[in-house]
Amino acid sequence: MRYDVFMKMSQEFLLDLLKATISLFIVVDPFGNIPIFVGLTSDMDSERRAKAFRMAVITGFILLMIFAIAGRWVLKIFNITLYSFRIAGGILLLFLALELLMREKVYAKISPEESGAVPLGVPLLVGPGAITATIINLESVGFSATAISVAIVCIITWIVLKFIEPIHRLLGKVGSTVVSKVMAMLLAAIAVQFILEGISEYLSEIM
Repeated sequence: MRYDVFMKMSQEFLLDLLKATISLFIVVDPFGNIPIFVGLTSDMDSERRAKAFRMAVITGFILLMIFAIAGRWVLKIFNITLYSFRIAGGILLLFLALELLMREKVYAKISPEESGAVPLGVPLLVGPGAITATIINLESVGFSATAISVAIVCIITWIVLKFIEPIHRLLGKVGSTVVSKVMAMLLAAIAVQFILEGISEYLSEIM
């Protein structure tokens, strides 16, 4: 009898873990971020790019774990709403996109650790959507499944980013420049979408 109960609980936990992992993975979307990451790091050499990607994953993991441990509490103590995250993240992305479009070698003068933390780690990998998904998972499947799902998604993301180097070599200098500018335009569109979603959520709340 106890064995049956244990097996049932294990199956339920694995199902919860699967749901949490899939939902977070879809939001983080490491495969979809490959072109953007290639464009943003086109002026870095292999070593600097690897450091930036490593810092991006570490930053994303730490931030998601903080929200997995005390998501709602963090928002309440600072009186921050989720739509505020969307708007702030959108503004940051928009500023980045404008810099990429109007300047050359935006990240050439800063360390890979800095660019890895912001904007690669936050808000590109871990933005308002990933934070929201983590908080929702925390409330629906509990801390254990949520924390493990964060670790799994971050490991998968790190593996995906390890294979960006061949893509960068395939594009070459000219191709990387073109990708960088195209991705800057895409980033601007994503930024505007974040801002509009945040404003829409705010208006829905007050009306």
